[in-house]
Amino acid sequence: MSKVDLSLYGILDPRRCLGRDLGELADAAISGGCTLLQLRDKESSTRDILSRAKAIKSAIAGRVPFLVNDRVDVALASGADGVHIGQDDMPVADARQLLGPDAIIGLSIKTRQDATQFPREGLDYVCIGGVFETQSKDNPVSIGIGGWAELAALCRERTSAPIPVGAIAGIDRHNASQLITAGADGVALISAIFMEADVQAAATEFHKTIHEARTL
Repeated sequence: MSKVDLSLYGILDPRRCLGRDLGELADAAISGGCTLLQLRDKESSTRDILSRAKAIKSAIAGRVPFLVNDRVDVALASGADGVHIGQDDMPVADARQLLGPDAIIGLSIKTRQDATQFPREGLDYVCIGGVFETQSKDNPVSIGIGGWAELAALCRERTSAPIPVGAIAGIDRHNASQLITAGADGVALISAIFMEADVQAAATEFHKTIHEARTL
């Protein structure tokens, strides 16, 4: 059994949180049903990213795993449960060596080349995107649900043991249901949860949508 549940993957980005406290938002997201959280901060200093990571880690108190985007050093220093890395970040094998066997390591997949060449070992999940247009990330090409399904099949063929495959970018409650029906193990959300006035309620609605899609 996988050690990570991708069902409702909340990504905290300081630029997409309406200036609110990240620890409080993390707590609200978990109360609404988020199963995994990540801090994604592409612009702040290392000191500020570390401070935010520690605050989130403290706020969620181990209720769900907490990952840091890109920064293996911040994950180590903050006591996070792992990292999510991109194709241009530290290689998976090196991240695994530094973080140890119990850490969670996820990888971004954007292209067919990514899906056919990523390491067969050392990963706990992959997340494919951008599926739809979004203002949260720079995704020059949106692959749609059909493109997601094609890359997901390639990813699942490549791994020696089954790992969860998620979807990210431009996801709302309607297309989240479609992605789950198409085989996604979960959806990763930034603005759809953390730009909402009531974060807990937004997470609750997505949690309900995912559950209903799985019972169809």
